[in-house]
Amino acid sequence: MDIQALREAWLAEQAQARIHGWDFSHLDGRCSEEDDLPWDYRAIVCAYLKPSSRLLDLETGGGEFLLSLNHPGENTAATEGYPPNVALCEARLKPLGIDFREVRDASALPFADGRFDIVIDRHGDFDPAEIGRVLKPGGLFITQQVGEDNDRELVELLLPGTPKPFPGMNLRRQRQAFLDAGFDVIRGEECFRPIRFFDTGALVWFARVIEWEFPGFSVESCLPGLLRAQRILEENGAIEGTIHRYLIVAQKRPDAAQSK
Repeated sequence: MDIQALREAWLAEQAQARIHGWDFSHLDGRCSEEDDLPWDYRAIVCAYLKPSSRLLDLETGGGEFLLSLNHPGENTAATEGYPPNVALCEARLKPLGIDFREVRDASALPFADGRFDIVIDRHGDFDPAEIGRVLKPGGLFITQQVGEDNDRELVELLLPGTPKPFPGMNLRRQRQAFLDAGFDVIRGEECFRPIRFFDTGALVWFARVIEWEFPGFSVESCLPGLLRAQRILEENGAIEGTIHRYLIVAQKRPDAAQSK
């Protein structure tokens, strides 16, 4: 193990650690995850979505998933709060007729009561009561979320003792939150699946980008953990952790209050 050569390679990865929209193509062939979830989020959304549906995508990233749905722009709205992605969405979504809004507070959506038939959210923040406000009675909220135990083995490897960034993000707690907010939960699933890195530099890039899970990560401060990761890689062929995902499809009750 040439520690100096590894350190220099990892510092180079750290310097490149940024994303445009929600683009993880830098890790293509170097990492595997979410390739064996027990549900197909896109297929679930498409099963409910009609061309006439008024659709809102919360925390759309760079609009990548939203655009894959090919939904009519005049019936589509989206939000995003991360400044680089906001600029990207302004340029990418607005010319298509999509009602894009910059939003940083999930509990204060800038839309009228009962405007939407479907609200979707893939890995973004949400407020059940506020979603209920903007949905029509009988409207649907469909979300795939990152759970509270996501990547915990990897975090412990690099930053031992780091607390969970989003405690309570699990199916049991969030199902109850939607029931309390006037929804019926018509589908709820949860799973834990492997995430594998095939070179330690890929883990460096990932940890630097996912800063909310790996707060304060840097090559210099986490070098002992990175060297442990390198030994695991050389022994096992991959550095493995566990992702935590859950799915909720919730329907606003017809008799639910229209606003908070």
